[in-house]
Amino acid sequence: MFKLQYTFVRLTSLLILFFLPSVAGSESQLPTRQKTIPAHRAADYIHAIIETDRTIYSQYIVERLGETVSLQTSENWKKTDSLPLPAQFLLMSSKLVNSKNLGIKYRLMSLWPINKNNAPQTREENEGLKKVSLRPGQPHTWTGNKNGQVFFNAIYPDLAVTKSCASCHNNHPKSPKRDFKRNDVMGGVHISFPISKMNTTSSQKNPVVTPEVVADYVHAILEADRTVYARHIVNRLQKKNIIYASENWWEENTLLLPAQFLLNASDLIKNMRLGLDYKLASLWPINPHNGAANKFESVGLERVASQPLRPYIGTLQIGKQSYFQAIYPDIAVTPACVTCHNSHPKSPKHDFKLHDVIGGIVVSIPTESN
Repeated sequence: MFKLQYTFVRLTSLLILFFLPSVAGSESQLPTRQKTIPAHRAADYIHAIIETDRTIYSQYIVERLGETVSLQTSENWKKTDSLPLPAQFLLMSSKLVNSKNLGIKYRLMSLWPINKNNAPQTREENEGLKKVSLRPGQPHTWTGNKNGQVFFNAIYPDLAVTKSCASCHNNHPKSPKRDFKRNDVMGGVHISFPISKMNTTSSQKNPVVTPEVVADYVHAILEADRTVYARHIVNRLQKKNIIYASENWWEENTLLLPAQFLLNASDLIKNMRLGLDYKLASLWPINPHNGAANKFESVGLERVASQPLRPYIGTLQIGKQSYFQAIYPDIAVTPACVTCHNSHPKSPKHDFKLHDVIGGIVVSIPTESN
């Protein structure tokens, strides 16, 4: 009997953006350029996406299915028809994000690395890992210059979120440390991205990032994680008839659908109370709650369906808080995405093809005035 407890969101959950008033938006809306996001807050958003997606993968896929249907996890996952390790999941995702040349990079590091490539490469990284090991509630941050560009760096603790994380490290023949327990700090996640400065007198004390850039970072990680999950987990294992994905994944002990993977992670993000939010929306929703919630979303979904190269953007004011919003095209990256939408009895559209735009990802980020 599977005894672990999990908190998960249903597809019918109403996200906060459904209650936001209508806004006007466009790709070149000037007011958005007057807002900024502190670099340390941007790093918090980026880390939150990385951490929640890996938590969903570790708990809802690796640990749950290992307990219920004995689905194995292995370093040699391609040859053994098993699941990639959570660290490998993050590595594949980070490579996809790095390939987009957005400026952001992130990787796992440890003072006790199984792979020597994951050891700290600089004195600052080494000190950062030591600090987050002692104080895991506080990331270690610093700025540095590289090739004439100023970069903001942050190291967040890498926690053993499941028993299997600790067990894997403790039992690995190359591991230099074998007494990890669940929720122990096993290393760190190093995040780095280029920054601008508020003014010349503030030097690097108050670095900021534009909301457009932060939204691109957030979306890039969301897209990469879901692509890795859809291609290397769902599509690969379904093709081999090992396990399948279904809407009733909890009851049937199956894989989550890629859309459910994203929505469950968004629920964890909301629980962090960072103000960051994202959701799926579509002009052809299987679930009515995933339709356009206001004029901004309706116009934006139409725009990204016809012009998917850039997001549709706008701003929103709620009381004294401003939000930057961006709608990115949601593209069918695997045959499983196409089959699911075309064959679903509640789908209003049944002729999607691979790489078609099937909806949008709506990202909402709090901003500050310059």
